[in-house]
Amino acid sequence: MTLTSTRPDYAAARKAMIDSQLRTSGVNETFVLDRMKAVPREDFVPESAKATAYMDRAIRLEGGGFLPAPLFHGAMLAEARPALDDRVLIVDAGSGYLPALVTPLAGKVDVITPEEAANGDKRGKYTLILVDGAIEHVPAALAKMVEDGGRVVTGMVERGVTRLATGRKSGKALALLPLAEMGIPRLGAFDRPQSWSF
Repeated sequence: MTLTSTRPDYAAARKAMIDSQLRTSGVNETFVLDRMKAVPREDFVPESAKATAYMDRAIRLEGGGFLPAPLFHGAMLAEARPALDDRVLIVDAGSGYLPALVTPLAGKVDVITPEEAANGDKRGKYTLILVDGAIEHVPAALAKMVEDGGRVVTGMVERGVTRLATGRKSGKALALLPLAEMGIPRLGAFDRPQSWSF
């Protein structure tokens, strides 16, 4: 008796992700679906997680980061609408998947870690900042890198609930507007400092 192993059909899984997760949640923009069809999620996860790369959940990475669920990336791209005249900064949670989605859409893409973003280790001005996870707040160092009129699209965590959020910088002000509630892994580097109260 011969045992044969069947290789997962990633192309079919990618199509199912688009049809059953993105389209049914209102993500129907052609450019978003095209990018998410073109970039293989299985290439951005550990070998042990490849078979589940297209499930509607975040995947833990070997370095301690994560790859958020497909809906988060689809909704983020639809909200951000990166364009060729954009200078984009991506705060990457460790997978490299979001930069792969965005790079062909934007004129310039730089990538930093959450720790670099929270500590202000990067300089420059960007028309669009994308944060690949849920944050409690936008640190001053990161807000300074948003060009006047520029925008931020991120996950946001408030009282334990995570949502997609967007903001636009006007002068020195940058406030986030929460949008759709969805499961988004939290980026601890962006937690507010703990304060004591009596």
